[in-house]
Amino acid sequence: MDQSLDLDSFIKDNQAIMLYFYNNSCPPCVALRPKVDVMLAENYPQIKRVFIEANTNPQAAADFGIFSSPTLLIFFEGKEYKRYSKYISVSELNEVLARPYSLLFSE
Repeated sequence: MDQSLDLDSFIKDNQAIMLYFYNNSCPPCVALRPKVDVMLAENYPQIKRVFIEANTNPQAAADFGIFSSPTLLIFFEGKEYKRYSKYISVSELNEVLARPYSLLFSE
């Protein structure tokens, strides 16, 4: 089974997913990744995270229409909710996730 099919199943089987497409030779990708990971772990622990190196997984990048790095795709209940490419603000991402996350995972 190819990776895109695994990702499709993973997205359908989980309520909240973030796909982070990056390139190791991209300084913003390398710098942003730990910040996003920490923000999600602290504020949105139920969002599953998948980090995908686009150069070594070109089929997955093509399947999701990824043309630049970094690109973040956020899925809620199997549907793409937001897509961020190149210039990504962690604080903006945090604000955008707050409402749908609280509705989906209200305690």
